[in-house]
Amino acid sequence: MTAAADALTRFEAVELDEMVAEAALLARVDRKYVIPQPALEDLLARVDDRTRILEIGGARRFAYESVYFDTPDLLSFHMAARPRRRRFKLRTRTYIDTDAAFLEIKTRGARGTTVKERSEYDIAHRAVLTPDAQDDVAAAFEAIGVDTRRVDELGATLTTRYARATLLAPDGSSRATIDTDLRWDRPDGSGFTLPGLAILETKSPSSASAVDRLLWRAGHRPVSVSKYATGLAALSPDLPRNRWGRLLRGPFAASSPTITFHTEELPCAAA
Repeated sequence: MTAAADALTRFEAVELDEMVAEAALLARVDRKYVIPQPALEDLLARVDDRTRILEIGGARRFAYESVYFDTPDLLSFHMAARPRRRRFKLRTRTYIDTDAAFLEIKTRGARGTTVKERSEYDIAHRAVLTPDAQDDVAAAFEAIGVDTRRVDELGATLTTRYARATLLAPDGSSRATIDTDLRWDRPDGSGFTLPGLAILETKSPSSASAVDRLLWRAGHRPVSVSKYATGLAALSPDLPRNRWGRLLRGPFAASSPTITFHTEELPCAAA
């Protein structure tokens, strides 16, 4: 990420409170792209000079870790792979640089309404669900018609790690996050990295952002990618793959030069 990181230094800094005040409450459309590092470097060189970048304590890239929880039969994964009206995603998200962790429960009910709940979490227990967390998940399950007894089956299934930079448009109307140093790990130590790729996500009103238009002109189009579901499918060829087929045949394929598989004796997430 060295060249791309260097490209980020030309932007003026914006503090977190200011970014939240300007952009957090937008009714927005999210678009995701998977792009090679050279393309990212070219993109950043073309971004409007008035764009600002989130800076906290002098840092502009921040380490993230997400631990995803699922049942042994991968109920959450299968609900996403074969899109159901009722589905859920459950994870802890840790901001490594600030030692802060949160429990995030995202559900979608029968009427298509998406609800995201977020609460502070004990960083020492981010790889397990505490009794209080189980109670919160049970309430979320009940709201979407999932058997609450299934909460007892939930366990850490996959951990993702990456570094993120966040850009804010000059007028504050849109944001873009850039995730690099991408890594996936299962509890048994198997996993993979994508050192030559970035996942870029734009967040804007219904109209495309300036970054979207730059990407489109360069031939990049939005893709369906889920760090949890796409990563798990890449590690388990027997799982349903159609929804992420393009990526799983391309940059996430075992034969792709952009992917590096590994097997290490590591826990899913450090306690």
